[in-house]
Amino acid sequence: MSLFLLTLVVVGTSLGDLFQTIGMKQGGEIDDFRPGALGRTLRAVLHNHWIILSILCFAVSFFAFVGLVSIVDLSFAVPATAAAYAVETLLAMYVLKEHVGLQRWAGAALITAGVVMISL
Repeated sequence: MSLFLLTLVVVGTSLGDLFQTIGMKQGGEIDDFRPGALGRTLRAVLHNHWIILSILCFAVSFFAFVGLVSIVDLSFAVPATAAAYAVETLLAMYVLKEHVGLQRWAGAALITAGVVMISL
């Protein structure tokens, strides 16, 4: 059960961040901070299906995390969910077509090694 919940947290967080990035990039840069313009921007964001999917994924991740910490130690749950960083790095490279340099890969590898170490 804990592996299932951990997987839900990692997948939910990773997809939530991916969908949020796609949705926010569609909206473009915010450069008008007057109340009316911010209201229009907020409406546009809330009507963006990528943002709605993102919110749903984050909700799944949140409730899975609540379930996870109810059955495993917090000292395991929080570091283990950091696996999402490695998944997000892969998604950024393959889905968003971002350049991921050697330093970022090294960071993702260190995080993955840490997750493996705490789960032994």
